[in-house]
Amino acid sequence: MAATVIGLLRFGFSLVFGITVSVLFAGIEATKKNRLITGLLCVIFLFVQTVSWWLLGLDLTSKLYPLIVHMPLIVIFSLYYKRPWLISVASVLSGYFCCQAPRWFGFLAGATLDSRLADHIFYIVFVFFAYYFLKRYVTGSVRQFMEKSTKSCLFLGGVPLFYYLFDYITTIYTDVLYSGAEWAVHFMPSIVSVFYFVYVILYYTETQKQAILQRERDMLDVQFRLAQTEFVSLRQLQQNAASYRHDMRHHFVLLQGLASKKNIEGIKEYLRTAQSDIDAITPICYCENETVNLILSAFTTKAKQAKIMLTVDAKLPDSLPFSDTELCSLLSNALENAIQATKNINDENKRFIMLRVFSKNNKLCIDIRNRYQIEPTFHQGLPVSKEQGHGFGTKSMAHIVEKHGGVFQFSVKDGWFIFQATT
Repeated sequence: MAATVIGLLRFGFSLVFGITVSVLFAGIEATKKNRLITGLLCVIFLFVQTVSWWLLGLDLTSKLYPLIVHMPLIVIFSLYYKRPWLISVASVLSGYFCCQAPRWFGFLAGATLDSRLADHIFYIVFVFFAYYFLKRYVTGSVRQFMEKSTKSCLFLGGVPLFYYLFDYITTIYTDVLYSGAEWAVHFMPSIVSVFYFVYVILYYTETQKQAILQRERDMLDVQFRLAQTEFVSLRQLQQNAASYRHDMRHHFVLLQGLASKKNIEGIKEYLRTAQSDIDAITPICYCENETVNLILSAFTTKAKQAKIMLTVDAKLPDSLPFSDTELCSLLSNALENAIQATKNINDENKRFIMLRVFSKNNKLCIDIRNRYQIEPTFHQGLPVSKEQGHGFGTKSMAHIVEKHGGVFQFSVKDGWFIFQATT
């Protein structure tokens, strides 16, 4: 009698365990309302299961279990909790699959003690340990894996699906497994081995992708730090110009001394030197934005040194929705790439870069065009560099534009390489 009562309790605990684990895997938020609904579902399904036992018997109830428990649970997850169908199915199958570990421990205890009662008791006890372990150490990983992609969800649900079908076909609807059929004995080990090797291949592929992404992130970090360093240098030039203007009275005193001695040649030479120094450190005023003026002044000098004609049309307000470092990285990478491509043109008369930046509806608009010697190639909308360690500048530009919810485009038209962005 005791074994029968404990056996019935075992089925109840098995149902509650399967439902609660399925809820965890499905990623249903653990709010007070959801906990109450989960508890209510457990009560309802226990009632349905008990009525089915009473009217139809244990054997038929076991065969109808997919229809009276699993299918309704999948529908509830999908329609009420708005979880994707694939995740709902994979969660319920995985919950069923997790019931097998307590079953094995119960069987082991029962076989050791030669007691059916021990089988039931150890099963119930291990259910609590299994739930704690799954909730604390497994659930988070399973959720992320299922939500990562359709492929990963299918892979994760593959083994539980095959086990589910195998278990019902060979032990519940028939007794093929217990009859010792050779194909049944070898089926699940074969399935597990296949999934193991598929997992190894997928894991290796994913590891390689992560390594490549990490290298790209590292290179983007380097680009960002370089932009910070460059901007600090530009700031220093501006401060030098301010200091030079502040010291202007000293220059006047020196010029007055030369004039009193009627040293015209000395005055001319000093003025030439002073003019050269001022030109070297004074940023050109292209627009109202101080940061943009500093960047454009620096690259105008670089273009002049490379014998490139750089034309600038800048109409920007003092304030822009970018940090100084982001603005420096965006414009510096764009202009640096344009200069690198243009200076390779053999005919110096064909070295042209045209830059237009303006603000429209509180958005920054950039249009930069440059001539080129070798037509660029593209991959996924970004120009590809054949040189090792290059090509991260364009990715950095794209990252900044997308970060601010903007759009960008790299293209080639009529001998011009064009970068356009609005953000």
